[in-house]
Amino acid sequence: MDTHPAGTYRSVFRPDLFAGETAWVTGGGSGIGRCVAHELAALGARVVLSGRTAAKLDAVAAEIVADTADAGRVLTRAFDIRDEDAVKANVASVLAECGPVRLLVNNAGGQFPAPLLAISKRGFDAVVANNLTGGFLMMRELFVQCLQQHGGAIVNMTADFRNGMPGMGHSGAARAGMANLTATAAFEWAHAGVRVNAVAPGWIASSGMDRYGPAVQSLIPRLRNHVPMRRLGLEAEVSGAIVFLLSPAAAFISGATLQIDGAASLGSAVFPLGPDARSEPFEGFHRAQLPDVLK
Repeated sequence: MDTHPAGTYRSVFRPDLFAGETAWVTGGGSGIGRCVAHELAALGARVVLSGRTAAKLDAVAAEIVADTADAGRVLTRAFDIRDEDAVKANVASVLAECGPVRLLVNNAGGQFPAPLLAISKRGFDAVVANNLTGGFLMMRELFVQCLQQHGGAIVNMTADFRNGMPGMGHSGAARAGMANLTATAAFEWAHAGVRVNAVAPGWIASSGMDRYGPAVQSLIPRLRNHVPMRRLGLEAEVSGAIVFLLSPAAAFISGATLQIDGAASLGSAVFPLGPDARSEPFEGFHRAQLPDVLK
């Protein structure tokens, strides 16, 4: 039985789980980042939303204020995580305003579909910067300025690269690099009480699907046919995993990359998918919006 009031995030975690904590979500203006920010705020955290577009961040901040009736529950910073000086300055600014930030969700990223032969050096570098270098700068700078003194937890965003990423080789290379970076940081920073983990979502029904071109969008409605659960994942199902990894319940988990793909990456041509599936989605995000391409 759902006991959450109408119009609130239906998290499975207790409402005061992150009371007194400040959590930073990069790429918080849309998609999974927006969902994670809502859940963290619903669980008592003050949330820092960052991204490159101030208007998108302000819109999500307004949603959180409306849901929590607390304007102090969220603040925004618009900058590019690929810019090292901007990262340093914004981390310093947020720490000066909020005090210690002990939770980081390195969610920002992006890519474009292309076969390897069609990817230029500029395009390859841009995707690696978006999905690896920028995340490294955020986690390193927050560690240097805060986490090494106060401890905390980081969750990095990767993707389902387990069998390569044909059609997005630049993103697959960057995401695999982030998983390896996660493992390295988990080992090097454990002495400071900092845990570092990652999540690897597969096909998630999120707003990012609407940013692809017509060729890819024509394939998206059929993706469910390649998932054993016969459906796409929801943003709340990724957010719940991230929240767990940030929580005290994951106190002995560090260096892990958690696959969130409905077992889609485990398939084999010699064992075809069954005709039916018994998979009930977790619809925790009360403000979830179905991508246009799936309507």
